[in-house]
Amino acid sequence: MRKRNESVTVEHERATAAAAAAAVPGPLDKGCSLRRSLRLPASSAAEGMKRPLGRRYGLWFRLRKLILWLLGMYIAIPFLVKLCPAIQAKLVFLNFVRVPYFIDLKRPQDQGLNHTCNYYLQPEEDVTIGVWHTVPAALWKNARGKDQLWFEEALGSSHPVILYLHGNAGTRGGDHRVELYKVLSSLGYHVVTFDYRGWGDSIGSPSERGMTYDALHVFDWIKARSGDNPVYIWGHSLGTGVATNLVRRLCERETPPDALILESPFTNIREEARSHPFSIYRYFPGFDWFFLDPITTSGIKFANDENVKYISCSLLILHAEDDPVVPFHLGKKLYNIAATSRSFRDYKVQFVPFHTDLGYRHKYIYRSPELPRILREFLGKSEHEHHH
Repeated sequence: MRKRNESVTVEHERATAAAAAAAVPGPLDKGCSLRRSLRLPASSAAEGMKRPLGRRYGLWFRLRKLILWLLGMYIAIPFLVKLCPAIQAKLVFLNFVRVPYFIDLKRPQDQGLNHTCNYYLQPEEDVTIGVWHTVPAALWKNARGKDQLWFEEALGSSHPVILYLHGNAGTRGGDHRVELYKVLSSLGYHVVTFDYRGWGDSIGSPSERGMTYDALHVFDWIKARSGDNPVYIWGHSLGTGVATNLVRRLCERETPPDALILESPFTNIREEARSHPFSIYRYFPGFDWFFLDPITTSGIKFANDENVKYISCSLLILHAEDDPVVPFHLGKKLYNIAATSRSFRDYKVQFVPFHTDLGYRHKYIYRSPELPRILREFLGKSEHEHHH
């Protein structure tokens, strides 16, 4: 009985000693046990590795999706333009871009033109165009508070008149245009300008034919009031296309203007579109078929190079070498065509370049301190031709 109790006691003590040994780590196992106790669960470690991988994968997926979308749009746009030529016409005219946005075209004085009157003329039924008439600076004091009738009668005063035809986008109240009116007014010219149908507050749908007819209507309106005063046509950018269309028609009916001034002109709208620095599709296969043919289909040509062959009046071309919109070489090419044309054999044809260092680009030639001298010398010659 005693032996049995002793054996039970010994077994109990052995079990207790084994448990104590398991509870206290030995010297070799101490570090491993601590590391095991600090180690994260397997599932948590896997999740931590998946997060950055998932983020990178999601970012790459979105980037790839964006690239594919842009590529798809790039390829789809030419087909869309081909199917809807009206889109290309909108891009040529840009008449929906009204800059500056928040001006009241009925109030030219808000743009610093205190000697300017706003008119509305009606070239055709359902077409109304907004017109600004700025008198010479010498008449500034007399013009204050005067009505439209006074301004119309002022066209008969002994001052020459410039009909200004602006380019695409914006309105007759565009900043660079207003600055040119001020320069020309200070030089003693009446300046009459207007927004073609579909531009600014003018009513109607834009088209090359409509723009040309609007210009013809305003020219005739001026001539009916200006008496024997010289009338010059000044076109800028897309307005040069309207100007040569107009002057060709005037020459054909034997009522030419006294001179034509083209600022930043091109040869024709196809060459301008092909040469335009902003055209991201210039090297796209079938560029002419996709982009240029729809322009022609829409009835848009603005063929300055053809028109100058039928124009019989003095011609002055102004072009900046750093023009980023209408490349300089197109203005030079147009001059070469005009200079060798038989229609100009009895008239002065002059090309005035403005060096790149001057920074006049596409629409800042009005800043040139040489401009008054250039106009005085050229238009003085034109007036001499007009009276003889």
